[in-house]
Parts: sequence; C-alpha cells; structure tokens
Amino acid sequence: MLDEHTLEASARPITLLLVDDHPVVRKGTRELLESESDLRVVGEAGSGEEAIAKARDLTPDVILMDVSMPGMNGIDATKAIKAIQPGVGVLVLTSYDDDAYVFALLEAGAAGYLLKNASEDDLLGAVRAVAAGESALHPSVARKVLERFSTHTTPTPPEDDLSPRELEVLRVAATGRTNKEIARDLDISPRTVQVHLANIFSKLGVGSRTEAVLYGIKRGWIDPKNL
Repeated sequence: MLDEHTLEASARPITLLLVDDHPVVRKGTRELLESESDLRVVGEAGSGEEAIAKARDLTPDVILMDVSMPGMNGIDATKAIKAIQPGVGVLVLTSYDDDAYVFALLEAGAAGYLLKNASEDDLLGAVRAVAAGESALHPSVARKVLERFSTHTTPTPPEDDLSPRELEVLRVAATGRTNKEIARDLDISPRTVQVHLANIFSKLGVGSRTEAVLYGIKRGWIDPKNL
C-alpha cells in the first residue's frame, strides 16, 4: 500500500515525450508546451519503435502519442510502453475518433484521448490532468465509451478488490471530478484522495484513472447511466 509520504508533490515540471511522425506538428506542439513554466519536453519520436526506446531512456511523466505512423502504430507502441512502464501517462493526440482506434488505445492503457482540433487550453489541461493521474477524454470519445459499456457490463462483487471507501472514491472519480472536488464531496483531504487512488491503481493493476474507471464499468461497479 502507498501512504501519503510516497505521494508528496514535487516542484519539478511535468516532463513530456512527443510522438508524431510529422516534424512540423511536433515543433508546434513543443512550442506550445514549453511556453508553460510547469511543462518540459524532454524528447521527440517519429515512430512507435522510437517512442518505446525514448520512453525507456527518458522516463517522461506524460507521452503525447499519435495513432497513425510508419512502422509500429500508436496502439502497439502504447501497449508496449505500458507493459514496461505502467505508471507513465499516455495522452493520445490524433485526428482519428473511429471506435476501433478509441477502444484499442484505451484498452492498451492510454489515460486520455484528445482530437487535434482541441483548443490549446484543452491540450494543456489534458496534459496536466494525465500527469495528475486523472482522465482526459474528448467529449465525443467519452460518449463512445459510455455508449459501449452501458450495455456490456457484468456485475461482480468488488469486496475482494477494493475497500468500500476505495470503491466510493472510484465511483466519484468516474464522474470526471478532480481530486479536490472528490475530496470536497467525500469530506476528506485531497491527499487522502491521492492515497486512495494510488491504492486503487495498485490493486487493479492499472496505471491511470481512465483504466481504473473502465475496469470498474466492465465489472459492473460503476453504472455508466449515472455518469
């Protein structure tokens, strides 16, 4: 189990790896991100294979991942990276919102899915959310997830997996609330929310809030109709 001491906030900036096969896109994204004092791009990759190598060497906090690239695509790269670095946050940034891409990437472990027509503020907010272990789904993608799982759940007892308080935190987190909002709703401290979420991730074997919520929906612990 993780305690509060293991979750002390750090003053260092959020480190990022940009993965896109278009240098111009990477350049523009880097300029936007590095205009923010709390964000720092530590590397770039133009293919899935390069992304895996750079992720291993640079250990970034967040990876901005494209989908369609020469050689290994973003889906397989995400799966490979999450297998060796389950704690890294993968934020998909793509032009594609096809169901096949969306669910393949979420199943591979992506914590967020943003379309390239998103605003600069949305992108910056999504990066910070993923770095904090929160979900960051484009509205159209979130709708796809709810529609898909609203009729494909198999209720199973959560007692052997999560404590009642952890289950409560997960259900509130599924509504998209931030850690501070969850703390306010449950009358606990934001740090306690972080501890509960970290323990939830550890118990379920996931690396992000998005994965934990999807897990909960699949197991029937979370009713998508209430989200």
